[in-house]
Amino acid sequence: MKFGLMYETQSPLVDGEVDEKALIENTIEQWVLADELGYDYIWLVEHHFLDTFSVSSSPDILYGAASRLTKNIRLGFGVVVLPQHHPVRIAEKIAMVDQLSNGRVDFGTGRGGAYEQVGLNVDPRLSRSMWEEAINMIPKMWEKGEFSWEGKHWNIPPRNVIPKPFQKPHPPMWLAGMQPETYRIAAEKGLGVLSLSTGAPAEMAPYIKEYKNNIRNANPVGNFVNDQWAHLAISHCGVDDKLAKDTAVNALKSFFGPDRPYTMGEGDIYKQLIKAWGGVPDHLRNQFKWVLKEEESVTDSIEVTETSVKPSGIDHFDSETLSDRGVIIAGDPDSCIKGVKIHQEAGEDQVLLLMQLDTIPHEEVISSIKTFGTEVMPEFKSD
Repeated sequence: MKFGLMYETQSPLVDGEVDEKALIENTIEQWVLADELGYDYIWLVEHHFLDTFSVSSSPDILYGAASRLTKNIRLGFGVVVLPQHHPVRIAEKIAMVDQLSNGRVDFGTGRGGAYEQVGLNVDPRLSRSMWEEAINMIPKMWEKGEFSWEGKHWNIPPRNVIPKPFQKPHPPMWLAGMQPETYRIAAEKGLGVLSLSTGAPAEMAPYIKEYKNNIRNANPVGNFVNDQWAHLAISHCGVDDKLAKDTAVNALKSFFGPDRPYTMGEGDIYKQLIKAWGGVPDHLRNQFKWVLKEEESVTDSIEVTETSVKPSGIDHFDSETLSDRGVIIAGDPDSCIKGVKIHQEAGEDQVLLLMQLDTIPHEEVISSIKTFGTEVMPEFKSD
């Protein structure tokens, strides 16, 4: 079992605002500590315009700094939103960070959500085909010599895209997903899965099993298959079992809260698009379903869109239930060990621990990272 720290890049507000300078410095401090403690991965999102939710519009720049301050921890792009960038620029930036870090990059990809896409002048209806074209292109740019391409969205004359990655033939590649269809696409293309919902591991186990079976027949877009599955869990580890679990649940509810400034704007964008398009294309129905007010039941899972999270019954479960089901990995070290085992038994290769949240002060995040790293991880690390 591998351990990654997932970052939206959040902090408690100061007078209703994010102290961006302090947040950036605190984030890097947490990464340096995680590296010293032997965590396997950092995963950093790419988001734009998500006021009070995420200060992470340039993950490659943050990772450029981290690459010089850490030694062993892998730097996961979780994810690069391919439709929002020219593929050549993506290939260049990923390769540069891989060179700076001596080959510690993992390259996660995704399509993004409508609120951010519209802000960047990307048509959400084209995001799937743009992702598809870019993911097929980028690994070829990392090969020796010139690259050229004629496609639906991009045409590139013969050019040598430099630098090339430090890792040969290229960094491991991943796809972020929250729907069964995405897991199938990842298996077909030989991509690892970054499962960014907070569904209970028992719910995810059948999808993991299907993915592991299907990826044996992959036609990889890169030069090798990455068959790893990583799954998200909000996490807080402390000495007081109940307090740590309650801290994680409060963070969970805030994370999914409807009162963030961008959440209201996002709803307006989705409704405007539906009106302008005269409906929703079939391939976007999952992303738009909460706007369409499709019927949802209270289950063990939490429904999400690409950029926001829609709770499905969070308030119906107490902290013990959420912990027992592995939705959170929280509590004292013994409880966290039990939580990791729930994820391990579901067939996951890595847990993505979301510890830095806007309800938890930096000092408490540091304490949680330290306690988890010293008291929990050794139980899962072979000698």
